[in-house]
Amino acid sequence: MKTILSVFFTVLMGVFTAAAGQPNVVFVFTDDHSLQTIGAYGHRLSAFCKEHEITPHIDRLATEGGLFENSLCGNSLCSPSRAAILTGLHSHANGVMTLGRPITEGLWTFPGAVKEAGYQTAVIGKWHLGNTPANTDYWRLLNGQGEYYHPVFIGPDGKEQRQGYATDLITDMGIEWMEQRDKSKPFMLMVQHKAPHRPFSPPPRYYKWLADVEVPEPDTLFDDYAGRASPARNQKMEIDKDMTLPSDLKVLEKGKFAGQLNRLNDAEKAEWDAAFGPRNEAFFKAGLEGKELVRWKYQEYVKDYLRCVKAVDDGVGRITDYLANEGLADNTVVIYSSDQGFYMGEHGWFDKRWIYEESLHMPLIVRWPGVVKPGSRFKPLVQNIDYASTFCDITGAKAAPERHGRSIVPILRGETPSDWRKSVYYHYYDRGHGVPRHYGVRTERFTLARYYETDEWELFDLEKDPQQLRSIYDDSEYSETVTELKTELTRLRTQFNDKSDQDEEPGRKKNVGS
Repeated sequence: MKTILSVFFTVLMGVFTAAAGQPNVVFVFTDDHSLQTIGAYGHRLSAFCKEHEITPHIDRLATEGGLFENSLCGNSLCSPSRAAILTGLHSHANGVMTLGRPITEGLWTFPGAVKEAGYQTAVIGKWHLGNTPANTDYWRLLNGQGEYYHPVFIGPDGKEQRQGYATDLITDMGIEWMEQRDKSKPFMLMVQHKAPHRPFSPPPRYYKWLADVEVPEPDTLFDDYAGRASPARNQKMEIDKDMTLPSDLKVLEKGKFAGQLNRLNDAEKAEWDAAFGPRNEAFFKAGLEGKELVRWKYQEYVKDYLRCVKAVDDGVGRITDYLANEGLADNTVVIYSSDQGFYMGEHGWFDKRWIYEESLHMPLIVRWPGVVKPGSRFKPLVQNIDYASTFCDITGAKAAPERHGRSIVPILRGETPSDWRKSVYYHYYDRGHGVPRHYGVRTERFTLARYYETDEWELFDLEKDPQQLRSIYDDSEYSETVTELKTELTRLRTQFNDKSDQDEEPGRKKNVGS
């Protein structure tokens, strides 16, 4: 009788919570997941992904909910994007302009507000924000970038190494937390994967998956970077000459392991050798050079990347199945996103960082039963600075007044505000992979960028040149457009009070341990 009453009480509390307008939230967040490799988006590799069922569960979220076609970041790099999501502020205002930095001490972040609104909260997986506290009821975070195999997690009681593959472990821990949570409260769970971040290490079950198929090449795999400013030629992110780490391509002599592969035990190393050894022997014998070598690298890189994505999609399926089996699906908002985009060989590149389209775009898919019309495709320009306000709006939490973003909930309801933004602001600071610091503005049709260290400008007409192969900044036909966009860029920099190109990182408060 006691058990029956307990179950009845839990169900009753769930009904009261739903009636009070406090849906649960599950936020699945990946690292470096490109739009090109999500079937639902219909981008370059989407047909291939659908054919080989790489993202069926993520695609189902889009079918049952909606996706944003113009979801953009403000600084295409892991830590800065995460900080923008937590604070609702651009990089110069939250203090995280480059990798591994903590958020400026004392700034508001949304998890604390969601807790105050009565939610039980948890974050599991990649954090990568220095000593910034999670500010959730439960947290188990990867140590820095984290490892794919047998990773170390940090929690309130210190460090703990778990045996297994990171993506699977993070999913396991998320489901375990949902099973053990206080079921009298609404909850927000943040499941934050390392995958598919470099070095693109798949789980053993997918070592050989896709081995016998050919991934379509991008038209620009052998881009010569003509028609653009000098930074496009001077970067260090080409598959040809810059993808050299053995772990990136799994090119190792049999029995010789390096880096994270040394974490594998003897049986696991034997399994790895059995999967990649024959391929590597054939590669060493082939002696590939020039374009053929680039093509081989491209195939192996993208296949490993997709294998990592497939494992993430498996996790999405397990989480959504759990919600359905527990009767939680109808009152749970499921959001899928990633911290920025990624190059899948376009322009011959891997990595991100640029204001260019492939790195600027973030996937954003939202399933919210009863609110988001199934199959919706939203066109308004949204940005990662909007996430904090959105989470507060969904949960009824009180957001800080000092935010650069705003809630996208009206858009989800099909009621885009008449004063919604017509442009987004971008500013990259890190200089990694030889990509220089730059800022710019992106509108529905145009991208204007300024590389202020060399005082070069670029302008792209996305309607006529979606691959951004020729800058038209000096084209007299676009002189009025240049003037208008420069005015808009100045307006945005003034609105957000961004003067951070004037010295290295001006106005940044010192942080303990930074």
